[in-house]
Amino acid sequence: MLTARFTAPAVPKTLVHRPELLRRLTAGVQGPLTLINGPAGSGKTVLTAHWAAAGGRAPRPPLWLTVEPGDAPGVFWAYLLEALHRGGVELPAAVGRPTRAEGVTQSFLVRLAAGLAESGSARPVVLVLDQFDTAQPAALTEGLDFVLRHAAGGLRIVLTSRTDSLLPLHRYRAAGEIAEIRHADLRFTHADAEALLSEHRLDISQDGIRLLLQRTEGWAAGVRLCALAMQRSPDPEAFVRQFAADRTTIADYLLKEVLDAQPPATQDLLLRVSVTDRVHPDLADALTGRDDAAPTLARLARDNAFLEQVDASAWYRLHPLFAEVLRAHLRQRHPGLEQQLHGRAARWLAGTGRLNEAVVQGAAAGDWQFAAGRLVDDLAIGRLFTGLEAERLNRAFAPLPADAPGAAPALVGAAARLVVQDLPGYAEAVRRADSHLGPGSGAAARLTRAFLGVLAGRAHADPAATERAAADAERVLEELPPPLVAARPEIRALLLAALGAVRLGAGRLDGAHRVLTAAVDACAEPAAESAAELGTQYPLCDALGSLALAELLGGRLRQAAEHA
Repeated sequence: MLTARFTAPAVPKTLVHRPELLRRLTAGVQGPLTLINGPAGSGKTVLTAHWAAAGGRAPRPPLWLTVEPGDAPGVFWAYLLEALHRGGVELPAAVGRPTRAEGVTQSFLVRLAAGLAESGSARPVVLVLDQFDTAQPAALTEGLDFVLRHAAGGLRIVLTSRTDSLLPLHRYRAAGEIAEIRHADLRFTHADAEALLSEHRLDISQDGIRLLLQRTEGWAAGVRLCALAMQRSPDPEAFVRQFAADRTTIADYLLKEVLDAQPPATQDLLLRVSVTDRVHPDLADALTGRDDAAPTLARLARDNAFLEQVDASAWYRLHPLFAEVLRAHLRQRHPGLEQQLHGRAARWLAGTGRLNEAVVQGAAAGDWQFAAGRLVDDLAIGRLFTGLEAERLNRAFAPLPADAPGAAPALVGAAARLVVQDLPGYAEAVRRADSHLGPGSGAAARLTRAFLGVLAGRAHADPAATERAAADAERVLEELPPPLVAARPEIRALLLAALGAVRLGAGRLDGAHRVLTAAVDACAEPAAESAAELGTQYPLCDALGSLALAELLGGRLRQAAEHA
């Protein structure tokens, strides 16, 4: 037998002490089953080894057995008996030993359970089964469950695993006989990361530590591997901001421990869905051309394969570092495929009404006609100026070529220039847009042009140009379907807030007050949605600020204070 399987791994010298988790482990072994479950590198074995090395504060020192892939049931039980023997657990000779690798008899399990009940009556046996997640045969887990339930408290088991084992965990939960430490519990906190970096003699700022935790999402191995790399970096603080996951030991770890452990079809699915921030099974099927995504994604989430379900919905998301590594591997394995997948994702997302995601994917595919066209045709141009997704959308359109053909790309390019107050760049882009536009152009494109004219007029402090563009916008709004206009409240809110500010600047207080009040009304929130979600928070604050100034200039101090 391999002696190493009965010995807990050595605790790292740069150990992060986690007293709360150690306390939960100690409390857990007062009952029959403790489960420590998390993905590769989440610190399951290190935590348990640390606890065992300290004696576990259990009735007797914990025993250790590392479970190997491919252990036949008979082999597993032979190793378990040897672990008990090496730990000084005296069992009756009548218990016997397995005689066949393929399995054991029910009578053997009965004798073992009875022996453990007798020998552990005063001091229960605490046994750690490390890595008990390697597709164990059903007969093995059923036998383990039988022994655990019939040992009359004489056996306590601590399981570390990447996946939920085939043990009937629901029964233990219903009986209150299981303690669970999950991935969320194992994630490094800010204090944990700070302690680890200190152990590596790294002096990183609080902002740097927060960024490291953000990128790794508290994944213990990721933080540890980054710390090792930072020791070799001439500027550790800069490393946190700039490191590329696909060019570090993190990539090697994730590829070997996670990707390579999957069947070829699952590897292909993971590579393809890495092009999206989150994935629905139907979207995954569209990216793979198969129809097996639903069970595959569910299994990967259950197996803690760096993929998790999003808020109990049908959607899933990859760990950002894993996604980064997968995308790099996709480019290496299938050159040119990434852009095609972005295009497929864009059309699927657009077909399901997810405009922002569709636009971002279309831009990533370099399909500027599609991406800009959706933003213009859906009256969503205002989302470049306001709302929770404004920064993301502007980042997506940053690579938009200045000479991309068509009215929509030129209009979106002009909007992007206006967002950063690049007025010469805006003027050049809007001239290109005007060369494509005419009386016969669609209402959405003409509204977009007028909308940009209002915002540009404000930026130039040009009341006449602003008024003309605002009048054009009001006329075109009448041509558009009312439900579409109602679904984009930020358009009217931005238009009115800009027009009111320009009138205020021109000293037209009454006209400014009327338009700014209308702007505030346009930002009224439906009960189910917030101003931030609707994209009206910025124009609302803008209009209220201008109203406060208008009231102040009119001598109405109380109203000015209320608006402010």
